[in-house]
Amino acid sequence: MTRTASARATLGALAAVVGFLAFVEFTSGVLQGYYTPMLTDIARHLGIHDADVNWLEGAQLMLSALVVPAFAKLGDMIGHKRMLLVSTALTAAAALVLPFTDSFVVFLIGWALMGFYVVWLPLEIALIWSRSRSMEGRSVITARAAGMLVAALETGAILGALAGGALIDVLPLWVVLLIPALLIIVCFFVILFGVKESPELTGGRLDTVGIVLISLALIAFTGGLSLLRLPGGVTSFWSWGVVVIGILLVIPFARWELRHDDPVIDVRMFRSPALGPVFLTAGLFGVSVLGAQAPLSTFARTDPAVNGYGLGTTGFATSLIIGIYLIAMITGALLFPLIARLTAPRLTLMGASVLVGLGFLLFLPFHGTYLQVVTNMVIVGLGSGALVAALPAAAASAAPSTQTGVATGLTNSVKTVGGAIASCVFGIALLNGVVAGGAEGTAGSFSGYMTVWIVCGATALAAAVLLAFVPKQAFTDRIAEDVPVV
Repeated sequence: MTRTASARATLGALAAVVGFLAFVEFTSGVLQGYYTPMLTDIARHLGIHDADVNWLEGAQLMLSALVVPAFAKLGDMIGHKRMLLVSTALTAAAALVLPFTDSFVVFLIGWALMGFYVVWLPLEIALIWSRSRSMEGRSVITARAAGMLVAALETGAILGALAGGALIDVLPLWVVLLIPALLIIVCFFVILFGVKESPELTGGRLDTVGIVLISLALIAFTGGLSLLRLPGGVTSFWSWGVVVIGILLVIPFARWELRHDDPVIDVRMFRSPALGPVFLTAGLFGVSVLGAQAPLSTFARTDPAVNGYGLGTTGFATSLIIGIYLIAMITGALLFPLIARLTAPRLTLMGASVLVGLGFLLFLPFHGTYLQVVTNMVIVGLGSGALVAALPAAAASAAPSTQTGVATGLTNSVKTVGGAIASCVFGIALLNGVVAGGAEGTAGSFSGYMTVWIVCGATALAAAVLLAFVPKQAFTDRIAEDVPVV
């Protein structure tokens, strides 16, 4: 077989894998879009305040931050497909809990355990990077594949949001909540029979001490953030003390990892001139792409006749806003490889971050009409789509060959930590503003929503500044070979 024929055969096999993985990301998108239009309905069903919806988001983000490092490392060691199957099975089991409970605590636990799905995209990118090892232009191929996967993800999110918004208006809540659980089960069998395992496995033993140390740090940190949201939590010494303990526990974890021959997270990657700013950007991006989802949905559903702000939309009208936003994300994800090739990946990431910041800051003067909100979300979506696709692909191309799963997983871990922090801050802002501003009913406060928009805009612009310090040729095949992790 000639080299050309061999390359075509390899590319064809990779395309088939990407096709099956696209269905996985489609399912992931459904999970991310489906529930958003009905968050207010879920809050009423569980008998909680709109601001308390952030407990669901924060709990899921906390679990996501815990599982991604371990699952990403296990993917490198024993197989990315194998860990995809495990995480999908756990996600399906958790999703089946939601339709059959009206207990906030049980619902919260099930919702949190659904967070296993966040490891899907990092594992898929690592699998594609592994399978494209013999191809020329490996970084470009991975970036294009990432764009396709994110396009599938956002397509699923669009259809999920539209379906969720339409169904919640006509069907009982338990029936509506059962549908995504069934789709996840189908997704499991698609992975089982359609996806081949990565050819490059590192083997070795799992760094259980490192996992325990980072888990304790994350549990303490995110748990402390949760305590801050309780009545009087912001002024409580114990709440802040738990947060500080979580931060301090990172020190023994880092020291252990530096001494370990095969660490669960090679902390030296954070010192890499290419990878360090990417991880920080992911954390700042998580503030808006994860932390702002629930506030944006509840703002749209808030009745302006009662509270003086909001759009007062139905579930379906809210899903249309989300759908348009996700179409913009698809566009941004698909345009990223093209624009990056014409300019540079680093400049494209900077531009995407600026778009996210601009879109959220436009909410400050323009939030009173449906058209204004949609326009702002289109701008945010273009930048967010590019970042969702680019960050794991950029991490894969800049990471050591044996750490691709860990590197791509870290973009999600750091992103979820950023989202968890934002979820806590936004929940406090929305709830405390109600007390201060005297808003009626269960709606969040207008001052709280203003806080959300300011924080999301500022963190996105900060990410653009951070990326200015990345090497000019970062995230290309050349930089993957030339820039070591020291």
